[in-house]
Amino acid sequence: MEYPPPPEPLAVGVYDNHTHLEIADGALPLDVHEHLERAASVGVVGAVQVGTDVATSRWSADVAEREPRLLAAVALHPNEAPELEASGTLDDALVVIDELAARPRVRAIGETGLDFFRTGDDGRGAQFRSFEAHIDIAKRHGLALQIHDRDAHDAVVETLRRVGAPERTVFHCFSGGEELARLAASEGWYLSFAGNVTFKNAENLREALRVAPRDRILVETDAPYLTPVPLRGRPNAPYLVPHTMRFIAEVLGADLDELCAQIASNTVAVYGPWHDEAVRESTA
Repeated sequence: MEYPPPPEPLAVGVYDNHTHLEIADGALPLDVHEHLERAASVGVVGAVQVGTDVATSRWSADVAEREPRLLAAVALHPNEAPELEASGTLDDALVVIDELAARPRVRAIGETGLDFFRTGDDGRGAQFRSFEAHIDIAKRHGLALQIHDRDAHDAVVETLRRVGAPERTVFHCFSGGEELARLAASEGWYLSFAGNVTFKNAENLREALRVAPRDRILVETDAPYLTPVPLRGRPNAPYLVPHTMRFIAEVLGADLDELCAQIASNTVAVYGPWHDEAVRESTA
């Protein structure tokens, strides 16, 4: 299907903190420049481009160096880990992620975590090993951590507590309910809400949103997936963030402009400023 028309612009700019612009989607795919121009025209002033394997992580790091409206996250998706382990290449792939993490426009390690929906018991050991290695990389480089958590809430939390979570830890596309939201808030972790918070069957996400501290809420698309209501079934993109922002403000009974300002501030607190080209100092 074709991309939807642009929504009414936001008066206060926000960031899409998780998107996959390398994936060409829709009947008329958009290139990176077109994505970002459309986003800017509706008040989405920047995005975090996220890798899921070696190739897309390299692409993400490279495009962020050329495009000031993008920062990058690099990682091996948890569903990649068992295949890499089986081929004997997981350690080599982790070395590449570690090298990419040193680049100044790379501001997060992600998406990493645990996915028990697609991976059975035989592949979980590789997922845990990969997840713990990514946590270590994030901490050594002083980067945020973007977590993919699917049907694995308890195991993700146990791992973060046992290994020690990075200072800035984000549950990308938050999929828990009120209990996990309260736990995450108590740990100082961030909850990133995507377009699925607008879905009719997602009351658990709305319950989580209502109890999440305002200074721990982020917004994302996970584009081209999870297109918000009323556009489900059509390709998603950063320029559609305003639909999700308006829905979140309605659920919270919040002033839209004030909420946009808060979420933009939260996003910069996690990833740093988009215009800052300075090389970060790695931490031991």
